[in-house]
Amino acid sequence: MEALAKVHSLILQGYKPCIDTRKVEGKCIFFALKGENFDGNAFAKDALAKGAYLAICDDPSLKGKLNIEYVPNTLTFLQNLAKFHRQSLNIPIVGLTGSNGKTTTKELLLKILSTQHNTFATQGNLNNHIGVPLSILSITAKHHIAVIEMGANHIGEIETLCSIAQPTHGLITNIGKAHLEGFGSFEGVKKAKSELYQFLAANKGVVFVNDKNQVLNNLIYQYNFSSIVGYNNQTISAKVLPSKNNFLNLEVDINGKKARLSTQMVGEYNIENIIAAISVGQYFGVDIESCLTAIENYVPTNSRSQIIETEHNTIVLDAYNANPSSMELALLNFNAIQHKKSKTVIIGEMLELGGYAKTEHERIYRLAKELFSKVFTVGENYRNISSSKHWFAKASDLKCHLIEEPIVNQFILLKGSRGVKLEELLDVL
Repeated sequence: MEALAKVHSLILQGYKPCIDTRKVEGKCIFFALKGENFDGNAFAKDALAKGAYLAICDDPSLKGKLNIEYVPNTLTFLQNLAKFHRQSLNIPIVGLTGSNGKTTTKELLLKILSTQHNTFATQGNLNNHIGVPLSILSITAKHHIAVIEMGANHIGEIETLCSIAQPTHGLITNIGKAHLEGFGSFEGVKKAKSELYQFLAANKGVVFVNDKNQVLNNLIYQYNFSSIVGYNNQTISAKVLPSKNNFLNLEVDINGKKARLSTQMVGEYNIENIIAAISVGQYFGVDIESCLTAIENYVPTNSRSQIIETEHNTIVLDAYNANPSSMELALLNFNAIQHKKSKTVIIGEMLELGGYAKTEHERIYRLAKELFSKVFTVGENYRNISSSKHWFAKASDLKCHLIEEPIVNQFILLKGSRGVKLEELLDVL
């Protein structure tokens, strides 16, 4: 407890947590974490030499060294420190999880809430057992509200993240076929994601729920919530309007008042993310005009539903992640978009599906071929499914092929798991 209080006092003074010596800067505390292929303790002295004020280590040989705080387990200490810090923060925290759309919803929420509140939100994909503690420790007394994204690939992980972040409000975007290898089945995914509901119900939290999502509605009434805020209903909903520029244009209905919303996003699947963000924003006092303006100003980045115009083609880049649910939605949405150019689809394999991999890749490939005449596949899971002429083991192999046989004047969808690195193809498209 003494070490916890000591380090926490530094956090309150503005010292930032750091786990990578390449990012060490002034007023920084280095946490020597261990991974499968590295031991952060080996870099503690390097971090101090680069200017870190203190290094938290769990290697007994470093005990008593100058500017090193020895603890039995660095990761456990980091998580406990974040819990300790959370208890000093008297602000609402919105916990956000889901199989698809959680990062987009988080970014939209940040834009909306920031119009009226000093808002903190998870940066990048710092949404796991390390990222959530780092996020919590980055919240300062200047922040009025925080949005914490929670990812998971096994049962019990959301429960752990909730114990650290202690959300007062929460939202599950949806529940789909993601990380089936870790969760075991779709039922396992439901059980894991609903750990956020369990925490909120036990702690008298507020939950936001999509009224048209039957899976979530079946789950939510298993718990005794003090407050449920519904959206995608007669109070707040949206419908698609015709678009001339590939982007998603909507008519939003708020309590019977209709407004046009022109986004810089693609994909009707983003409607649920948009409505969720507006619902939370309104709950926290953001007027509808500010909500809509914030959404119109949001430009997707990081390979998430980006439209990229190149010299030769128009590309929908959605290659940050993929699972059977998001892949199906992406294909159906791409098919629905009216475009003057012919369409080409490049799909990368979906990772972490375990025993479901063969069946799900067969299903997705079959759907792609039903909808589009030209389909390229990347990854081992498509090897015996796809046409050998259009199958490639790695993105770099397809890149070499496209240098020899360029694709020109096409409307192209790039969709696959992050590990497939489909963004590498942009250079030749």
